[in-house]
Amino acid sequence: MNKIVKIVLVVLGVLSAILWYQLPGRDVPASEAVGSAAMNFMFIITYILLGIAVAVSLVFTIKSLFANPKSLKKTLMVIGGFVLVVIFSYVLASGTDVSIEEMANRGIATSETTIRRIGTGLNMFFLLVLIAVVAMALGAFKKMTNK
Repeated sequence: MNKIVKIVLVVLGVLSAILWYQLPGRDVPASEAVGSAAMNFMFIITYILLGIAVAVSLVFTIKSLFANPKSLKKTLMVIGGFVLVVIFSYVLASGTDVSIEEMANRGIATSETTIRRIGTGLNMFFLLVLIAVVAMALGAFKKMTNK
């Protein structure tokens, strides 16, 4: 198995080097460079390698989770907490923070759903930062009081 992986990596490396030298030069306009076959194949190789990396990491993560029931329970609790943060952030987002008409006047097509999703993302960020700061402060307080 190890030899097969090494052979595949060498083949992909050689193929990538060949495609690298076939990439368009600096003097080629961007509109033509985007349609370059070498560039498209480089992106395809990148997507394939990224997909393989994600699949392998997920398989080994799931395998190790089911091997240890305590870690599975902790992971499910963390995922549940994150889902609660997402739901709470979505409830806090109003979707009316920005005037849709003003955005349309500036040439930005948007909807109330898009604005609510952006608000949800911002609320999630702020809540997670708050949770992190509180967790660090509690950890420091515990450490100070234990001595």
